[in-house]
Amino acid sequence: MSLRKGKGKGKGKWLLSLKEEEVEEEVKEEAEGMWAGMVAELLGEIIKRVERSEEQWPNRQNVVACGCVCKRWREITRQVVRSPSPSHISAVPKITFPSCLKQPGPRHIPHQCLIKRNKKTSTFYLYLALTPSFTDKGKFLLAARRYRHGAHTGFIVSLDADDLSQGSNAYVGKLSSDFLGTNFTIYDSQPPHSGAKPSSSRSSRRFASKQISPQVPAGNFEVGQVSYKFNLLKSRGPRRMVCSFKCPLPGEASNGKSLDNINMKKPEYSMSGYTVLRNKAPRWHEHLQCWCLNFHGRVTVASVKNFQLVAIADQSQPGGKGDEETVLQFGKVGDDTFTMDYRQPLSAFQAFAICLTSFGTKLACE
Repeated sequence: MSLRKGKGKGKGKWLLSLKEEEVEEEVKEEAEGMWAGMVAELLGEIIKRVERSEEQWPNRQNVVACGCVCKRWREITRQVVRSPSPSHISAVPKITFPSCLKQPGPRHIPHQCLIKRNKKTSTFYLYLALTPSFTDKGKFLLAARRYRHGAHTGFIVSLDADDLSQGSNAYVGKLSSDFLGTNFTIYDSQPPHSGAKPSSSRSSRRFASKQISPQVPAGNFEVGQVSYKFNLLKSRGPRRMVCSFKCPLPGEASNGKSLDNINMKKPEYSMSGYTVLRNKAPRWHEHLQCWCLNFHGRVTVASVKNFQLVAIADQSQPGGKGDEETVLQFGKVGDDTFTMDYRQPLSAFQAFAICLTSFGTKLACE
């Protein structure tokens, strides 16, 4: 590339600025090289100790800081904080990087979260609970905004509470409902498996144009559905819902570019391998004259939105007894505060998307 000298007061400024940038880049590379040159075993041991000592947020930001030093540190940090394998039953996967929001939750002890609602702006905020108190804000995870497209209602989910648009780099996924608000389709911004094709429907596209960048998919990928059963005359009790998802395996995430720019391992799926969840049927309490579920103190306000989703163990598998396992529970604890507790096989993104479908009037269900 040839450079021409400028005239007047700006003479030579372009050339000077380019040289300054080159010097800064060289200094940056040299600094990164100093950190990246550490012995792998020593570096791994340092990050492991930091990871073990910082169990909870906000101190866990020190683990994130280790992944920001350079590319080599990021790769090793990712390996250290990766969700534990199924053989480590006592280990609890921690939410550290954005990609963790699309990994399955813990196997036994659920992640306890809070959802805050802002009615004026139709926005919802997901926080990881750091204390048992319902008033503490916790660690911000995701945000969603409800919108209307004609007669349909939908939600846009983002990593940025202040940028809730499909064109944002923080865009995670979206929900789209039918006219009655009883059937929801959940879309992911990233392909759920190798070879996945974006949805062909016009409403599922992120942008009006076909493609704005090779790194940014123009479409959304369908990853699940939530359906509410018709109950016009309330003859079958409270809401009944069925969810079907293509859930990632423990320690793995969707193929392609992850949310924190880290290449994750791809789970081996069959195209029909969906996980089906149903809401747990409540029991009628004669004395209270209402439908009841045991939320173990995590729900304190009666609401038609409260629910528990269960997965019935396969009796054909070893150890399967057909027991109902609660994998997600959602309920009201204040005027605009709700709890969300989830575990395997759901991820934080999937659990949040399911809970969002509970908001809004469903005339055909109640």
